[in-house]
Amino acid sequence: MNILGINAYHPNASAALVSDGRLVTAVEEERFNRVKYAAGFPAEAIRYCLAEAGLTLREIDHIAVPRNPWARLGTKLYYALRMPRFAAGRARVLARFAGIHEELARALDVDPRSIRARYHRVEHHRAHLASAFFVSPFDQAAVLSTDGLGDFASTMWAMGQGNRLQVRGAVAFPHSLGLFYTAISQYLGFWRYGDEYKVMGLAAYGEPACLEEFRRIVQTGNGNGPGFRLGLKYFSHHRTGPKMMWQDGTQSPVLGQLFSPYLEDRLGPARPPDGLLETRHKDTAASLQAVLEQAYFRLLNALYEQTQQRAVCLAGGVAFNCVANGKIFDRTPFREVYVQPAAGDAGLAVGAAYYVYHQIFGQPRAFVMEHACWGPQFTRERIRQAVDQGLAGSLRATELPEEKLAEVTARHIAAGKVVGWFQGRAEWGPRALGNRSILADPRRAEMKDVLNQRIKHGEPFRPFAPSILEESTAEYFDRSYPSPFMNLAYPVRQEKRAAIPAPTHVDGTGRLQTVSRWTNPLFWSVIKEFEKLTGVPVLLNTSFNENEPIVLTPEEAIDCFLRTKMDVLVVGNYVIDKAAGSVPAKSDSVTEGVAQTFRR
Repeated sequence: MNILGINAYHPNASAALVSDGRLVTAVEEERFNRVKYAAGFPAEAIRYCLAEAGLTLREIDHIAVPRNPWARLGTKLYYALRMPRFAAGRARVLARFAGIHEELARALDVDPRSIRARYHRVEHHRAHLASAFFVSPFDQAAVLSTDGLGDFASTMWAMGQGNRLQVRGAVAFPHSLGLFYTAISQYLGFWRYGDEYKVMGLAAYGEPACLEEFRRIVQTGNGNGPGFRLGLKYFSHHRTGPKMMWQDGTQSPVLGQLFSPYLEDRLGPARPPDGLLETRHKDTAASLQAVLEQAYFRLLNALYEQTQQRAVCLAGGVAFNCVANGKIFDRTPFREVYVQPAAGDAGLAVGAAYYVYHQIFGQPRAFVMEHACWGPQFTRERIRQAVDQGLAGSLRATELPEEKLAEVTARHIAAGKVVGWFQGRAEWGPRALGNRSILADPRRAEMKDVLNQRIKHGEPFRPFAPSILEESTAEYFDRSYPSPFMNLAYPVRQEKRAAIPAPTHVDGTGRLQTVSRWTNPLFWSVIKEFEKLTGVPVLLNTSFNENEPIVLTPEEAIDCFLRTKMDVLVVGNYVIDKAAGSVPAKSDSVTEGVAQTFRR
């Protein structure tokens, strides 16, 4: 049974292909069209999925779409009467979904009559729940989806057991933790779609001085129920509808203002995007994070009381709040946590496909998503061609056997160089997890500023991530529970903070990635070689990009390397060094076995 999952006409458009219950591939459209958070129809992602699986569209049995126009129909009709312009926009989107059969045929240049697949419309949050539980390692678990808005709900929780999900409850529009976080992010001057993670980083620089006011903005009440309510006078989305511009995949999504003038009356004037960050802004961010956590843990604790499970699976945009996720073990009875790497809306493609496979057809589970490498990879010949065409001047490329690659890369990093690292299949989701990464020495406190000034050009308060050998986690962090997808933040042990200052945030935490020898042996080997050289089993890891989607192809990696002040690029088996010298050598034996060196 071949199932194609498609997240279309929604931010983070994506496609995934599941064959007989096993994930073959999953990828976001933004990696192909180079538009951050691209919406529209994921034509290139679909073409890739079919090519990678060796299938034609005629061989697809089912197509799963994570949107159900009949879900919460009464709520939709009620708000359609109150907000006709918003309803008209949603109707246009639904009309495009109605024509998805023709759009798919046009994108793949086939006769629509040749598509024999059966279409399934899966409710937004049910797809999120499926994306979390059905690929998790747990046979049974509590499951929670929390985001901004989808099919007029913001939150849904369920009990997962075997190949079934039993929904236990939901929170409907206009109440939404995701929209709450976005609204306050806008108020703080962060207007770009997806900027919420910046505010999460900023929160560590402030104190939750506005808690009393924020507890009016998000009300959790005194009862035993898991729900929450927004103080709606602080918001505008329930009166006008969230102004969304994202049907066109050629530009990044835009979300209109969500907060009301009353919020400014209570908190003071909103910060302009280029305004000075004052203490009150930092305190507002800290209060936002604190109240988000209060509502989040209330949901989780109530879910535990309902299910009595040790494990919880999380999805939706709020599941990317690694600061809150890292506190789950302290603030709830849950002992195991799973957040798949594309927990946001890109993951809907995987979730819709697995919902059809398990929930609709009752097929047994036989797959666990243990790694994030589900995107395109490139042959040695393609990489060599890209190197041939991309280099200019006197840059030198050295081809190394794989057994030398990790050692040479680690030596460059230990010497203080910033290394672009391009290997294997592209990661699924927004995090660079060791295949499309920029790597640096975590021991150098100045490295955070070096990366921001020379490559990333990001806000100085945004932290970078530590990637650590899985088996060394407890040595450097207060917890040893694995975090393979960089979705949990743990406190760095007090005695180790001086050893890895660059990826340790101002609050003493790190959004860590635990690297397993079995799921990514080459990246593990680089960190291991760095440990041999320095005694530190950690690398600073950030995404391979410069204010753009993460690089996908070797050509994009070379272009990013050449236009930034990166020092070294390791692309496949080629090591390219901008410096006049070569590898910082331990001895001549380091470069033994070099297959080829050439100049451009």
